Amino acid sequence: MAGCASHGHKKLGKLERMRTDMASSKVTTIGVNAYLWRATLDSLSFMPLLQTDSNGGVIVTDWYTSPRNPGERIKVTVSILDQDLRADALRVAASRQISQNGVWVDAPVQAATVQKLEDVILTKARDLRRQALPSGIN
Repeated sequence: MAGCASHGHKKLGKLERMRTDMASSKVTTIGVNAYLWRATLDSLSFMPLLQTDSNGGVIVTDWYTSPRNPGERIKVTVSILDQDLRADALRVAASRQISQNGVWVDAPVQAATVQKLEDVILTKARDLRRQALPSGIN
């Protein structure tokens, strides 16, 4: 009988751990959703970072110039607005400049560029969350 009670306790513990893992889509130890935070850092890892604030959920890159296009540079600001892993918890803004006669001049950023970066970050965040779940829960 004690063995059954112990087994039942293990089963309850496993269910409780699963609930905790499922709730981990709302991670608060750094002030914002940890999956969105990590996914943003990973997605922007090729750019130099100017500012990161995990409590406020802000990541600002410095100007980045692609070796393939040295006459253009871009700067990105990502704001994570919520503790939940949701599309509306992420805001991406970008600035772009082009070089004209050796002077950097502001230029428009295509909306599709910002949308694509948001999609990349959200997809990566969902993948990170999926990887953190116990197998069989995905």
